[in-house]
Amino acid sequence: MFRFIAALGVATVAMASTASAANVVQTAQSTGQFQTLLAAAQAAGLADTLATTRSITVFAPTDAAFRRLPKGTVESLLKPENRAQLRALLSYHVLPTEVAARQVPHQPTNVATLNGRDPVQVVRRGNRVRVDNAHVVQADVKASNGTIHVINRVLIPNGR
Repeated sequence: MFRFIAALGVATVAMASTASAANVVQTAQSTGQFQTLLAAAQAAGLADTLATTRSITVFAPTDAAFRRLPKGTVESLLKPENRAQLRALLSYHVLPTEVAARQVPHQPTNVATLNGRDPVQVVRRGNRVRVDNAHVVQADVKASNGTIHVINRVLIPNGR
């Protein structure tokens, strides 16, 4: 299908190795670095989807990535009246297929997301991988229902 993310030798975000029995949500919880992402997924009604959908790829922004957003953005998105917007933003971080690091192409490639409207663009240049404007800082974190690729920025649909 898609040739996706090359193995990255540089991992600036340390993640605990996870047992294959842990799903994407449990794996993210175990690291302590994705509290904002998990709280947002819960508020958007996506936590169960991330825990139970098979063969997904999640581009997971760290808490530090969420802090890089303009002040007040996260708080605004977490309001009940902005649930649809939050859901669209978070589903933009999820591919409906599992993609390993070694499959990333060397040419920019658009890949469909669970968002359904906006594909993300992925590309590998040497051992550096980009997803839209974010860098993958740790690839191929395995979970029982998919793979997590840790990224350094929150992805914004059409915000390349």
